[in-house]
Order: sequence, then C-alpha cells, then structure tokens
Amino acid sequence: MKRILLTIAFITFFSSFIYSQATKFTYVQFDFAVSITGNPNTNDSYNGTESTSTNAFLVPNGLGSKIGYGVHYKKWLTLGLHSGIDYKWDDKLVAVPVFLNLGISPKVGPETRIMLQAGYGKGFAIGRGDLNGEYKKLKLGIGSDDFILFAEICDYDFPLHNEKSIGMISFGITLQDFFYYSSSEAN
Repeated sequence: MKRILLTIAFITFFSSFIYSQATKFTYVQFDFAVSITGNPNTNDSYNGTESTSTNAFLVPNGLGSKIGYGVHYKKWLTLGLHSGIDYKWDDKLVAVPVFLNLGISPKVGPETRIMLQAGYGKGFAIGRGDLNGEYKKLKLGIGSDDFILFAEICDYDFPLHNEKSIGMISFGITLQDFFYYSSSEAN
C-alpha cells in the first residue's frame, strides 16, 4: 500500500510540474531485445562433422519487445507506463509485463547519452492459467537521443518448472521519440 501511495504522489507531483511549464512533453519508447543464457553444451567433447552444437559460452534464449508512453523532462528524466511481450525458449514461457518505468538519461557528450531505467509492475504468463507475479527490471544503455543500445536484467516473480522466479539477461536496442508542443499551439 505504501508503494502505491508513493507512486501516486510521485506521478501527481511530476505531472503538475510538467503542466506548470505550459508545455506538454511526452515520449514513446520501443524496445527489441534478445535474451541470453549459459550454453549447457559448452563442455561437450564431441567434435564430429555432424555436430550442430556450439562451444560458445553464451547462447540466445529468447526474444522480447516492449512499448511505452509517458512524460519526460528535457529528455533527461522519463516516467511512463510500459508493456510488451517476452518469450523464453528453454522454459517455453510467453509473458506479458505491465509496469511503471522510471529513467534518467544524462548527456555525457555532444550527441551521447547514458540511459538507466528501472521498472516495477506486474507480469502475466500467457497460456499458464492464472500464473502471475511481480515484474522488476533494470536497464543500462548508451546511445543518442533516439537510438540506444542496452543491456537489461529482468525478473518475473512467479514459480515455473521448480524455479522460484524466472530471470532474463537481454541485449537490445531502444528507439525513442520525444514530442514537444506548447499549450498555446494546441488551442
């Protein structure tokens, strides 16, 4: 309950701050990511010509895509509502997160930004009855105002296949579009 009240208070403060500037700032964000896992076949000694296994330490384990809409302050601070879909091959899991996303993106060069985003919300497993739980994510990236390469760690807090929770490490791209218009232009 305390988290909900703090979230509502923060959103109210943030939106009143934005509207007091007589300008509306919104953004849309789209993410595409590939999750990875350790290769279970990395120590296989069979190297025959018919072998299709790889000796790579990390191998792809899923795909994910998310989209979000929210408000921003000078492209530096973002707060939005995001959702998407994640597919994890090994666990045969399709999950949908719905979460609040808070991000900071300070400029570190003339055209370069470092992005740090944290998300918290609810995750729902598709095709597994009423399996759901908390969803948490942390994303770190580098890029320009509208294109960012990132690494992300996320966790679905529900049990599956004798595991307490399902976690993912992903690498991907973020596309952002920032919208500006003054309230006098809207009238």
